[in-house]
Amino acid sequence: MRLSRRNLLASAALSAAPVARRHHEHREHVYTGFERLAADGYSLLAGRKVGVVTNPTGITRDARHIVDVMHADARVRLTAVFGPEHGFRGTAQAGGSEGRYDDPATGLPVYDTYLKSGRPLADVFTASGVDTVVFDIQDAGARFYTYIWTLYDCMEAARLAGKSFVVLDRPNPVTGRAAEGPVLHKEFATFVGRQPIAQAHGMTVAELARLFNGEFLTAPVPLETVLMSGWRREGFYEDSGLPWVPPSPNMPTVDTALVYSGTCMFEGTNLSEGRGTTRPFELLGAEGVDGRWAAAANGLGLPGVRFREAYFTPTFSKFQGKTVGGVQIHVTDRSGYDPVRTGIALLVTARKVWSGFAWRSDDWIDKLTGSARVRTMIDAGAGTDEVTDAWQEELAAFRRIRKEYLLYK
Repeated sequence: MRLSRRNLLASAALSAAPVARRHHEHREHVYTGFERLAADGYSLLAGRKVGVVTNPTGITRDARHIVDVMHADARVRLTAVFGPEHGFRGTAQAGGSEGRYDDPATGLPVYDTYLKSGRPLADVFTASGVDTVVFDIQDAGARFYTYIWTLYDCMEAARLAGKSFVVLDRPNPVTGRAAEGPVLHKEFATFVGRQPIAQAHGMTVAELARLFNGEFLTAPVPLETVLMSGWRREGFYEDSGLPWVPPSPNMPTVDTALVYSGTCMFEGTNLSEGRGTTRPFELLGAEGVDGRWAAAANGLGLPGVRFREAYFTPTFSKFQGKTVGGVQIHVTDRSGYDPVRTGIALLVTARKVWSGFAWRSDDWIDKLTGSARVRTMIDAGAGTDEVTDAWQEELAAFRRIRKEYLLYK
């Protein structure tokens, strides 16, 4: 990334400051897609019966939910809500949803979209009686974060049901600077990756919607996007001045999102990915792992990150109630940190230093990474550079396609 003179001076002045503070000093005033829609008096939705696909992240900067705001405003006719994984109000854990119910706060019917796609989801939209589906959910920037595939499935279902589709944009919390990591191979498509995009896609949901419409849907859906103002591709979420709401129970902070596109790969192993701790995806470990792992990872000299020998006791998920050893990831320079490469390096070193290392028996790692390549190469003894070099050609091809759909500088 090319730094301006202003950014270089700011970086030098803050070089001695704690890392956590460096991304709060120069906030932009970012207006989300919803804020711009509301400021325009909801004119885009005039005369339409509207249903909103959203979750707890669909809020205003003063922390009111957009459903509550729209429901109270006579200028918009909001008649239904559609909840994704974890639910509209966010009561469900990973792999769960809230089902069909009437929202106590507004009386609106809430329909469940989780694990529905194609004609069954189109039937949900038809049954709701809406003519326009609006999407407003905060993404985390990784291919296997399921909300972008909720977006994809809802776009396809809206097309089948004859509905129009509106996307209200929000920031990519870990910047939109670049796409990184392997690209999904279509034969490995699941709900953690429907289409061939990079593992860290570097796009906003509005940009992804345009990409899906132009490249992947069976036929285009009538699509409108309401863009942000004030967002720049190099900005991290804290730079936006917007409140952070955990988009899912195990995504509590922007720091989590920063590492997630790399360390979520540990879901495909027998090591804990930190679920059941206060630092999910930043803490990794298993019984029998000791300080040799942190030492091996630090020995690689990866840019922008250090690894601390750590011990923790998950309260749920893998190793529930047991003390395990492993590493905590400490990102020291966000601009130089590559989460996917770091994740691969941690997989490679974990396999070398811990004899108990194993992949999940269902080869879930293949679904997460988009092919069998990462698993088979690491099993064959490949190092970090060899593994990451193997996907560069397909990544370059995706970057060329991605460039056509970017909406911000």
